[in-house]
Amino acid sequence: MTKTSTRRGFMKGGLTAGAALATAGLVAPARAGGDPAITEIQDWNRYSGAGVDASPYGKPSDFEAHVMRRNVAWLTADPVSSVNFTPLHELDGIITPNGLCFERHHAGVAEVDPQQHRLMINGLVDTPLVFTMADLMRFPRENHIYFLECAANSGMEWRGAQLNGCQYTHGMVHCVMYTGVKLKHLLAEAGVKTAGKWVMPEGADASAMTRSIPLEKAMEDCLVAFKMNGEALRPEQGYPLRLVVPGWEGNMWVKWLRRLEVGDEPWHAREETSKYTDLLANGKARRFTWVMDVKSVITSPSPQMPITHGKGRTVLTGLAWSGAGKISRVDVSLDGGRNWVTARLDGPSLTKALHRFYHEFDWDGSELFLQSRAIDEAGFVQPTKQELRAVRGANSIYHNNGIQTWHVAKDGVVENVEIS
Repeated sequence: MTKTSTRRGFMKGGLTAGAALATAGLVAPARAGGDPAITEIQDWNRYSGAGVDASPYGKPSDFEAHVMRRNVAWLTADPVSSVNFTPLHELDGIITPNGLCFERHHAGVAEVDPQQHRLMINGLVDTPLVFTMADLMRFPRENHIYFLECAANSGMEWRGAQLNGCQYTHGMVHCVMYTGVKLKHLLAEAGVKTAGKWVMPEGADASAMTRSIPLEKAMEDCLVAFKMNGEALRPEQGYPLRLVVPGWEGNMWVKWLRRLEVGDEPWHAREETSKYTDLLANGKARRFTWVMDVKSVITSPSPQMPITHGKGRTVLTGLAWSGAGKISRVDVSLDGGRNWVTARLDGPSLTKALHRFYHEFDWDGSELFLQSRAIDEAGFVQPTKQELRAVRGANSIYHNNGIQTWHVAKDGVVENVEIS
């Protein structure tokens, strides 16, 4: 490694080994006698607060108002067909709160009346069917925790460090518990003909989103979901019905699901030809690259979550995921990939879900180059960006699962950089 490049094109040479990797002792607490925040009466100690009906639908504390989805206005021409980003740096654990799950729309949010909503199954089936929402509720329900990632997540980083914050570089991913009906049960009700090899879901929004899904995947683990994290889908997440396609790119998780057509070949729709294909350096395009490959990112420290406490005990944390199954290990580096140490995975380890990792270390105030590298149960290892570009060039905006680097300056400020 000889140089680093920041999002502003700044070049600087060399790396500093930085902080010790060994775990230090516990942080020493402040002495109570010198802290008026604990020794003096505060307003919330003096007065009664709001009653139980002040907020019939609970909301976060006003002190957490800065934790929100954010967009980048110049990414798209119109917010109706655009994206906003999950604030990964502000979250912990593996479950994303419903109100913070990123949005990606192609014709804005459809406001669908569930009483009038219908799901049709047609095409190469024995009996074309139309289900109401009440009909669907009578099928066996299942609950599964899965991550959903847009294929364009990290897409701006293909050509170098661009956006300063993991909310913007990696925030098109979330993870929730979905409740719904296995798609195979609905297809079995209609009866798939022998010639049926593909399924085309269609959305009820103005874009009429369609994608081709192999029948094998549809019958394996796809879910027709109507709840997330225990409550009804949010409108921006496809209320009242969406398709869940575990481990595969988010564009296939059709929202406001209204129709499933069974066919004998793929439909070659817009979103799988001119879009959501991977243009290679030789001008050819990879198609049907459905699986979201093994990936990770350090969420703190990161550009939106700098080190503010100074030297001493520091907690590094991040997320890892893979469309191939569970994460088996995450390594982290404090010196740009020269040395690696195995991070601690904590919390549930579920297939095709986010995994939370931690690494505690004693920061000595020197500069750091933070990286994480995930390995999944199938043996796939997260590559460097250089390794990806060597195989696929830099023409694509999809399926970038390269290792992310954050530079921590001596004052604790963090910036998006790239190392070569």
